[in-house]
Amino acid sequence: MTPTPMTTTPDARLAIRARATPEASAPGTTATAAPRDATAGGAGGRPAAHRIPPARTGADPAVRIPAQGGPAVATAGPAGAADGDASGAPAPHDPCAHGFLPERPPVRSMIGTWTRLDAMAREAAVVPDRASALAVVERAHRADELTALRQRVSRLSPRNAEAAAMRVAVIAVSCGWSALDPQAPAAREVANEAFLELWAAIAHRIDHDQFVALPTLALHNWAPERKPRRHIPIDQLARTEQLVPIVRWAPEGQPLSRLDRLMLAATRLEAHGIWLFRLADTLAGRAPDDSSTPMALRRLVRIQHALRAQLHSEAAELAAAPATDQQRAVLGALAEQGALEPPVLQAADAVLGIGGRRLGEGRRQHLRRHLPAQHRAWLSAMDRHCAPVRTLAHRGGPDAAVYREAQESLIALRRTYTALVHTAAAPTPGPFPEAA
Repeated sequence: MTPTPMTTTPDARLAIRARATPEASAPGTTATAAPRDATAGGAGGRPAAHRIPPARTGADPAVRIPAQGGPAVATAGPAGAADGDASGAPAPHDPCAHGFLPERPPVRSMIGTWTRLDAMAREAAVVPDRASALAVVERAHRADELTALRQRVSRLSPRNAEAAAMRVAVIAVSCGWSALDPQAPAAREVANEAFLELWAAIAHRIDHDQFVALPTLALHNWAPERKPRRHIPIDQLARTEQLVPIVRWAPEGQPLSRLDRLMLAATRLEAHGIWLFRLADTLAGRAPDDSSTPMALRRLVRIQHALRAQLHSEAAELAAAPATDQQRAVLGALAEQGALEPPVLQAADAVLGIGGRRLGEGRRQHLRRHLPAQHRAWLSAMDRHCAPVRTLAHRGGPDAAVYREAQESLIALRRTYTALVHTAAAPTPGPFPEAA
């Protein structure tokens, strides 16, 4: 069957791509090994005849903006963070290539002076209470370690700056400072001033003030348990490999905590949701009466059902994992700030227009402030360019029924994720020692 031509012109599609991401994807980025069908389970996937065919992006590869950076997919092995590493700009980001996952696997081991920040984060994550986490920061302050780190922030490469931001986020939420603006004068009455200066310097380096949230804590805090034998796309790596946290919320030698498992579940959700980003790009600018629109919406329903099944598969192990009062306090603090919404759910919301829901109430922009600028720009572009499809909500007929089914499947997916968070925050005695 010959597909119906797109109703959007190449120029309009190019405008969408240009507004959605500051830099377009590198040539050949979407030509890497295609991820398995999002509905497939395990590492085997489905036979080729039963896989969801690649969603059309609506733009001919020839009209993509040439890349200004290096390749988006690099080696999957760990990398260090040398103080003097200031190599080039980050690889161009394309949500259709790997969603909002980082372009390369997160930095597993920092080196040089930054090993002190890594050690602080690991210690702060496993302390029994906030007072102990505050003591970790105060000791580093008295030893002038925080000032030494702040003076080296400008030397960090973009990728290593993200690694440092993740560790700062771990420390901030452990100390109960997740709601603070590090540059606000009032924050200095609550938090350690030297730590706030380091926090603000890293926020300036990555051009992101609100990074103390789930996207940073989850999407930059994982690594494959073993190094893959071949180079594979980042989303496929996160789907098919056994993942372990870089900074653990449980002491070494102890089982992973509920918070560890929740963060890894968020990472896997993002990796399994790659087709959702591609379908969002496909639906952008498409007319509601386009014959291919209901087909794309049906695929969206299938993907959201698959993501929900993925979360259900995580629930049993998460419920059986240990937890502490400190970890529940971390979850509560992030929930109060609307900082626990997975980016992939925000992408689905941008297409379907249900409205921001953060374990209660909240607006889209309130939720999106925790994402990097290029991700917020892409979501805003989807808001605008999927508006024609959202007019199906006020129509009748089979196409409108498919649209409403897609909305209902997203609501069910969000409820399943919310239930997972509630499970992680539920009181339960844990085997962790009283003092780390």
